[in-house]
Amino acid sequence: MKLNAVLFLALACSAANGAVVLPKILGSHMVLQRGQPIHIWGWADAGEQVSVELNNATQTSAAGPLGHWSVYLPAEDAGGPYKLVVKGANSITLDDVMLGDVWFASGQSNMEMPLRGFIGNAVIRNSEEEIRNATNPNLRFFRTPTRSSPFPMNDFEAEWTACTPETAALFSAVGYFFGRAIAQDQKVTVGLIDSTWGGTPIEAWTSMDALGSDAALMPVFAEWGKMTDMQEDYSRMLAAEKRADDEAKKAGKPAPVHSWHPRPESWEPAGLYNGMIAAAVNFRIKGVIWYQGESNSVLARANLYEREFPAMIQDWRTKWREGTFPFLFVQIANYHSSPAESYNTIREAQRRTLQVANTAMAVTIDIGDVNNVHPANKQEVGARLALAARALAYHENVQYQGPMYRETSVEGSSIRVLFDHAQGLLCRDGSPPGFEIAGSDGKFQPASARIEGQTVLLTSPDVSSPKFVRYGWANAPVLDLFNDIGLPASPFTSEEYIPKV
Repeated sequence: MKLNAVLFLALACSAANGAVVLPKILGSHMVLQRGQPIHIWGWADAGEQVSVELNNATQTSAAGPLGHWSVYLPAEDAGGPYKLVVKGANSITLDDVMLGDVWFASGQSNMEMPLRGFIGNAVIRNSEEEIRNATNPNLRFFRTPTRSSPFPMNDFEAEWTACTPETAALFSAVGYFFGRAIAQDQKVTVGLIDSTWGGTPIEAWTSMDALGSDAALMPVFAEWGKMTDMQEDYSRMLAAEKRADDEAKKAGKPAPVHSWHPRPESWEPAGLYNGMIAAAVNFRIKGVIWYQGESNSVLARANLYEREFPAMIQDWRTKWREGTFPFLFVQIANYHSSPAESYNTIREAQRRTLQVANTAMAVTIDIGDVNNVHPANKQEVGARLALAARALAYHENVQYQGPMYRETSVEGSSIRVLFDHAQGLLCRDGSPPGFEIAGSDGKFQPASARIEGQTVLLTSPDVSSPKFVRYGWANAPVLDLFNDIGLPASPFTSEEYIPKV
């Protein structure tokens, strides 16, 4: 029997026996979002009266015809530990409940990558020392299992845990470093929800409501159709790999290395939203941190990302019903990917998504590993996301962004690029590399660049009438343009539309 059917039956049986049931995301050691009405919900017999008490506040509710009940307790300041008591036909007591800030961490493998690294192919910088020092009473973890579903699920098989070396080792490294920085800055307990799955596309994380309401996203379903048509070949491939593994083991040889391939269920449109997001949207959060994009970089899919990413952000905000909560994301790093992929197209789509309200982007073009899609320096990724959170979520007056393209100005045969967040604009080696310019024909040529204040002036002997500028337009560009706090400039193109790949 599939897990979703088991969960449904368990909840139904519990309610039928008169027992009040809570979703697993409401548990001992959890963090509830401070400063917002506290939402507590669950299941019971239809019509059953349920009371909820926390820190001397009490609310009651009656379960509806399908057994659902829900209450909102008054907003609370940071504090704890508290007991949360739920009473109906039975009584449930949750211990060690804290009021603090809850951040939802999601995406694919670079967000999923645990503090111990991925065994065999990627490590976290200084991981052994980081794990050894990971005991932190101000951090709590909730890690959802990887799961795809054809319909929205209402519960997880997971639990809240304290931050210890054992739990941190298996938790998102980016999430851990981000949460550690926020807990230290805000002096509150931080709850981190890790909902990640490596090698997954953005459409799997977006609800069917959002995908189906935008005709421009219909190619998503065409691509999914191609994958399902290959399902039999996928099954045969897995069987062949297992035979090769068994033969190697029998012969006493090392296991063969197989090429990476996605699990079809993890690419199903809306599948991961249904299985790994939907059960969390009733839980109040401070905001989201997101790291994903590599799986959408193949040429057949990359251009759709400019539409998909804002759609997913709006979708999540709609489902959580908390307004425009902060959505902080990582721009994918420099990597010598296949010519069949366009990382630059994804980066530009991510940059343009900053037009969406209350978003911020951590640029990582300077800290990637051109030979490994999983860079080791997750500490800096977490730190840059935390800077953005301090500015957007906590309204601190801090610089959080590297130089960001604003506009161009043609000056004869030269063209000037104006940046935001460009105080102390500098290049450590003199003339910044990576700039190209083009005329109205759109044929880009390498450009000589000179920094002038918070601008860069560009010229090329091959372009007499420049119109367009682009910077870092490659999968793994070598770049060297920063502001005075050491944050890198984002790659960009000034073209009105992202060029088709």
